[in-house]
Amino acid sequence: MHYPLFARVGAAAWGAYHAAHNARITMLVGPWMLGELCCAGALLLVAPPERRLWAVAAAAGVGVAWASTALLSVPLHGRLAGGLDLDQVDALVATNWVRTLAWTARGLLLGAWLWRELERGSGLELVE
Repeated sequence: MHYPLFARVGAAAWGAYHAAHNARITMLVGPWMLGELCCAGALLLVAPPERRLWAVAAAAGVGVAWASTALLSVPLHGRLAGGLDLDQVDALVATNWVRTLAWTARGLLLGAWLWRELERGSGLELVE
């Protein structure tokens, strides 16, 4: 959502802006991504056999998001640390769709899994 705004910062303010962005975004999303990784691993361990494929698919979404972050986003941010380059900003925006789609697909998959478990009456109940 905010990557397209990078192009509006301007070269003069870019260095300080990008450094502040990297520090703050890491503090914001780092713990959530680590928690997501731990939850995906735990789900793989506790998923019943009939839901193992669901757990593997959900973990694959985490894997794609992490791989995209490490292989695409981090190197692009590294290049952008050297100065504003609108081509690199465009590449960051475009490649971020990989993470967005992985997280969206994972969320939909886990939501469907929860829905099915609730319909099955597997002991899960919604708290009112």
